[in-house]
Amino acid sequence: MVLVEGLIGVTLVSAFAVIFAPDRYAGKLATGLSLIPLAGSLFMYANFAGSGNALLGGDLAYETTVTWFEVGGYGLNWHVGVDGISLPLLVLTTILTTLALVSSWTPIDDRESQFYGLMLLLEVALIGVFTALDFFLWFVFWEGVLIPMYFLIGVWGGPRRKYAAIKFLVYTNVASLIMFIGLFALVFGLGDSLTSLDIPAIAQGVRGGELGALAGVQPETLKLGAFLAMFAGFAVKVPVVPFHTWLPDAHVEAPTPVSVVLAGVLLKMGTYALLRFNFTMLADVARDLALPIAAIGVLSVIYGAMLALAQRDLKRVVAYSSISSMGYVVLGLVAFTPHGMGGATFQMISHGLISGLMFMAVGVIYNASHTRMVGDMSGMADRMPWTVGIFVAAAFGYMGLPLMSGFAAEVLVFIGSFQSTVIPFATVLTALAMFGIVVVAGYLLWAMQRTLFGSYSLETDYEVGRAPVHDVAPLAVLLVLVITLGVAPDLFYAMIQDAVDPLLGGGV
Repeated sequence: MVLVEGLIGVTLVSAFAVIFAPDRYAGKLATGLSLIPLAGSLFMYANFAGSGNALLGGDLAYETTVTWFEVGGYGLNWHVGVDGISLPLLVLTTILTTLALVSSWTPIDDRESQFYGLMLLLEVALIGVFTALDFFLWFVFWEGVLIPMYFLIGVWGGPRRKYAAIKFLVYTNVASLIMFIGLFALVFGLGDSLTSLDIPAIAQGVRGGELGALAGVQPETLKLGAFLAMFAGFAVKVPVVPFHTWLPDAHVEAPTPVSVVLAGVLLKMGTYALLRFNFTMLADVARDLALPIAAIGVLSVIYGAMLALAQRDLKRVVAYSSISSMGYVVLGLVAFTPHGMGGATFQMISHGLISGLMFMAVGVIYNASHTRMVGDMSGMADRMPWTVGIFVAAAFGYMGLPLMSGFAAEVLVFIGSFQSTVIPFATVLTALAMFGIVVVAGYLLWAMQRTLFGSYSLETDYEVGRAPVHDVAPLAVLLVLVITLGVAPDLFYAMIQDAVDPLLGGGV
């Protein structure tokens, strides 16, 4: 079946169709066309029949392999397919893109055709990242994400948009180079045993003990160096502390719909790559480095939450909270337990929905009030009851309210981390990470109390009223999805667990 190619092809054609459409039709046209890949991804989910892990010889769904060309003795193939890890992220991408396009109708009023076309081009690259299984093909999509994101921030962003866009591009490009060096150290170390850049072939070769010395560097040292290089490269994209400084600038300057996709999907590229490369190909090295990796995860949870507590800009509050949430993913991955790795992957989906919802709600409030600063407004609940109600519900989802996806994800991560026999002092580190929830509650409740409740006041001269239906509708859809996954996590968790189990070598 060529469903993956269909998704990529249709979205790519749609992007160019929107770019050349008149501005007054661009938003509705882009939204309508984005329903095609959304419907396609939901069809793939409903008919998913894969099993196992894509990199370890699992039975992939919607797989296609076509010989492409050869470079330096390595065959480059068009190889795509999905398993229980990549399919939920694919569905997340198509859902958030469509909802972000709807949320763009109010704030985007300049160069609309180019904006909506670039959003669809971004979706093309993201679909490719989560489905490509040849490294060359995957890297093309990985780097392809940077181009539309750079322009979306640099052209439609805030006053410091050029600085934020360049910082984003430089950080992520340097990170990609470091990661590239690490991966090719493994490729060259595999020598003649590897004839292509097929990611499953690389993973199985490294795990199978086929790695040899390279330029006098012994295999164990080579694996350690490759792991560190790839970890550093992907950690920037996540981002984890101390590689996080580009993220708040990008979020604050980016238009809100772009922040939705950036937080909801782009950050998951980093954790997805960590899972696929570091924790699958080099699981033995990850186990050896479990303590420092877990410490980085816990530091990201606590430090990100503390930074959020100190912010006055609502977008910065949500941006720093994303750093905190991604720390839970890192902690869960390095636990090497079924619920740890499965919960970390589920947290990617949950955080994508909740962070997208939070940014979207902040954007709707900003559209009406033209300020995001805590202290410049209060009593928004009286003027925008539906928007504020959903915002409060999303915040409780971030805090881990039961029957919401955030609760399910965090409980799974904590259970898995507590059970870990790989992480030294696992109970202590997990307890510290759990403290992050208290800080999350502190900064979100403080921000909501200052801005949403009390008597109405506004520093700007704009009159605040109820938000348009097309602004509130995407919020409602995301909230329903957050609650649905909280009530029935097995909608995704069962397939996630099936794909994660082979990574554990019988359970560790």
